[in-house]
Amino acid sequence: MDAMTSRIRRLGRSEEGSELIEMAIITPVLLMILAGIVDFGFMFRSWETVTNAAREGARVGVLPAYGCADGGPAEARVVAYLTAAGIAVPPAGNIVPAPVTFATPAGSLTACQVDVTVTQSLPSLTFIIPFFDGSLTSVDLFASSVMRSETQAVPGP
Repeated sequence: MDAMTSRIRRLGRSEEGSELIEMAIITPVLLMILAGIVDFGFMFRSWETVTNAAREGARVGVLPAYGCADGGPAEARVVAYLTAAGIAVPPAGNIVPAPVTFATPAGSLTACQVDVTVTQSLPSLTFIIPFFDGSLTSVDLFASSVMRSETQAVPGP
């Protein structure tokens, strides 16, 4: 009985297998951090693309031959840019080109403002967030660009 008691005491003080338990505790946390990094990378790429698409649309909208009308060439350029980048084209109303006017001391200038909103899904976090009672499965990315028209300013009063 004395040998059995000493063996049980030795096993109770042994640290064998503690690394395995520590790894089992840390692995889910590391995987969540890695999933967040991947999703943030995809989101940042999409945001850059949406920003460039808005800039391209505003650039087309200020050209004298095209104009900045809703549903016109500026919107078509944004759709073409997003499609070429592999981003799903947002539903109607999420690409808004609009002419704007600015008053300056030299006169008034016309410009084209293009607003683009795209919904970016977060695929890696979609599987993890529901376990924490959250609803962060997608993020709306918004970009706006304003460019002045290439026509000469109208002299002020």
